[in-house]
Amino acid sequence: MSVTSVASGSLVVHSATIIDGGESIHDAWVRMEDGVVVDRGTGATWSHADDVVDAEKTAGAGAVLTPGLIDIHGHGGAGSSFDDGVEAIRAARALHRQHGTTRAVVSLVTATLDELAHRVAEIADLMATDTDILGSHLEGPFLDPGHHGAHAPALLRTPVADDVSRLLAAGRGTIRQVTIAPELPGGIDAIRLITAAGAAAAVGHTDSDAATAVAAFEAGASILTHAFNAMPGIHHRAPGPVLAAAADHRVVLEAIADDVHLDPHVVKLLFDAAPGRVALITDAMAAAGSADGDYDLGAVKVTVRGGVARTNDTGSIAGSTLTQDEAVRRAVAAGVPLADALRAATETPARAIGVGDRLGRLSVGHLGDAVLWDAQLRVVHAWVGGRA
Repeated sequence: MSVTSVASGSLVVHSATIIDGGESIHDAWVRMEDGVVVDRGTGATWSHADDVVDAEKTAGAGAVLTPGLIDIHGHGGAGSSFDDGVEAIRAARALHRQHGTTRAVVSLVTATLDELAHRVAEIADLMATDTDILGSHLEGPFLDPGHHGAHAPALLRTPVADDVSRLLAAGRGTIRQVTIAPELPGGIDAIRLITAAGAAAAVGHTDSDAATAVAAFEAGASILTHAFNAMPGIHHRAPGPVLAAAADHRVVLEAIADDVHLDPHVVKLLFDAAPGRVALITDAMAAAGSADGDYDLGAVKVTVRGGVARTNDTGSIAGSTLTQDEAVRRAVAAGVPLADALRAATETPARAIGVGDRLGRLSVGHLGDAVLWDAQLRVVHAWVGGRA
């Protein structure tokens, strides 16, 4: 599998089934110029370009062309953690680009305020040169200690306004989402601070009931962090945050379709309950694309066995070893229609973090991020367009 930049010149990819925006178009083509989609159509109506790719000759019969995948929640890969600085971020992103994730948000686990402020500032600087990085995601420290998952409990804290504002300021407008437990003291006010700064507030690692989750969404929270994980489940007398999110058409529900975090039947249930509002994420940690063994996830020690990551102290699931192309394949195996699964890895996550006007589609005017798949949904080639 290879990755190509299309920041300059013209490119035509033809003779593919384009799956985009929940629809499939057969014998289709797309044209990009200087990294931007400028035209698309069907049949042999395309005109010559600097680079012309016959999708069927490249990927075989049944070739599929989609927008580039977008991961709004991942922590690393290829043996490297996003928490470990610029070179680690680049190494992990190289692995995920090979699996079709052309753009990603860099998720950070709980650390001290000083460390988190330094890391989001570092990511803001990195975005000036590494255009595949869409910003940062603070998964902590404003989390419920009873649902800490793989986050160090000693470093968790309540969302004091000054602390929230400090981190947002350190990110200089590049923080894309902040996960927060809304039931914590100051939680609802913190959601308003986060959204006022232009970031998405995400409900997660929480003990909130349905009413508290509804209050969070009314305050502006618009994402549910890895649905069902690190939160109360669904009970017939206590529906919890998942059903509250599914009932609110403003909310995107993250799903980790690795058959570990969620049973395949539950993956299908999410897509049925919130059509067009599921975002397939990896929540990948350093072991994605690497071997079983011992790893660090922030301040937490993790052991990976059989591709499943668990914390050494509590045995909690500690992220995944998933790549986004595999998430798409597993969602399809769970019974999700292919067009819906691909939408959940492209258009929906782009919309969730406010970049849907230029990413997540192969529409005219969008950046030329595209993935070519074979009939078995294996990634053959990816193109990364211009600056996000």
